[in-house]
Amino acid sequence: MTDNYLKRQKIISFVAIASTITACSIAPGTSPQLGLNQPVSKSHTPQVQDHLGKGQGNVQLPPSAKVESPTFTVPAKFQGKTVYQVHPRNNEKVIALSIDDGPWPKTTLQMLDILKQNDVKATFFWVGQALQANPDLAKREVAEGYAIGNHTWHHWYRRMDEATAKSEIDRTSDLIYKTTGVKTALFRPPGGVLDNGLAAYAKSQKDAVIMWSLTSADTDPHAKPQAFVNNVLKGAKPGSIVLMHDGGGDRRRTVEALPQIISGLKQQGYRFVTIPELLKMGQ
Repeated sequence: MTDNYLKRQKIISFVAIASTITACSIAPGTSPQLGLNQPVSKSHTPQVQDHLGKGQGNVQLPPSAKVESPTFTVPAKFQGKTVYQVHPRNNEKVIALSIDDGPWPKTTLQMLDILKQNDVKATFFWVGQALQANPDLAKREVAEGYAIGNHTWHHWYRRMDEATAKSEIDRTSDLIYKTTGVKTALFRPPGGVLDNGLAAYAKSQKDAVIMWSLTSADTDPHAKPQAFVNNVLKGAKPGSIVLMHDGGGDRRRTVEALPQIISGLKQQGYRFVTIPELLKMGQ
């Protein structure tokens, strides 16, 4: 064998070894262009995800982390209590819009769009039957950061025994959680009726029974939308809880009034908060 032949064999061997090392250092399914030199594992997945656009590459990524659903608790001083309004510290000009009887086809969607356009958060009190019929609307409300309360299953006003009251509230709570993952300690009795057994059961569970200090009167079948606007703007005070409706009937007039209510309150210097936020601000 000549010296030249031996040198060529050494060079060929070196190249083969180097090629083998390079191939082994790239995990299956990983693009060599990424410059990664470690196998893909859970600890390295974020790096891969940063480099790969959606739908690119064959890297198997684990499912994204589940976003924890909110739990709407109330401060101890309001647990098992009836709340009409809150007196915020320093008399700060905050106000809470509360919207009852949904989720409701079309109307709820329109109101959500208006609230989003105006960067306003509100609190929705859901009726179980309406939630059952419109789960996607409910999921959107939660995803967009609105607070949620329980408004019973059937929206009955009549007197109930404890077992019926429990069923009306617990059945709705269970569906709220099953549909959206939300847990809530906010309860509003239909019609504001406090002596038919519902409020008593809610209080026994340490829920806050949320009433209102200011109504738009949007259930008045004869009033025009401007009347709803005037009712709210004339009666607004720091810590007010405003009653409105997105369901339970034709709420087109409420939808028409909502932008004017929002702009009018903003002109008065009010900042919009959810009811859980308002309770935390209470003296």
